[in-house]
Amino acid sequence: MSDVRVTPWQDDTIPSPPPELLADMKARRPDGELIGIDRVLLKSFPLATGWNALLGRVRAEFALALEYRELIMLRVAALNRADFEWGVHHPAYLQAGGTEEKCAALQGEGAESDVFDEEERTLIALTDQSTKQVEVDALLVEKTKRLFGEVQTVEAVATVAAYNMVSRFLVALAV
Repeated sequence: MSDVRVTPWQDDTIPSPPPELLADMKARRPDGELIGIDRVLLKSFPLATGWNALLGRVRAEFALALEYRELIMLRVAALNRADFEWGVHHPAYLQAGGTEEKCAALQGEGAESDVFDEEERTLIALTDQSTKQVEVDALLVEKTKRLFGEVQTVEAVATVAAYNMVSRFLVALAV
């Protein structure tokens, strides 16, 4: 984290964040240790609080399968050149059922790759359109609804949006 564009929060920084915020942030991490983005977010306690709540729900509470959410997160990271985000989500995607072959395709041809099934190709196309051009074709949204239903379509779009926020934050501050 030596090239980060702001000084990350450290354990001895004054003022200290509220203890419940630190506990909540650590609880989201597999080993209970804060990572680089957490320490940058802690420059603003209100931001860290809201971010932790939103991303915690996207990561843990959505009905859309974790493998699909992680696929979306990796595609966003690849499109936005967010290496830190890729590094965090690559092992999570593999653990959720993804493969190295699919990871390689996410960094390249994406939805054009035959390693993905129809559902995955649809989510990648949705991610690509939303990330690259913001507007998503109505027919693609209809296809997503047909494959996943409305709740999971909303969650897929929200995952794309949330992780575009994450990648833009990470890239801008060189985390």
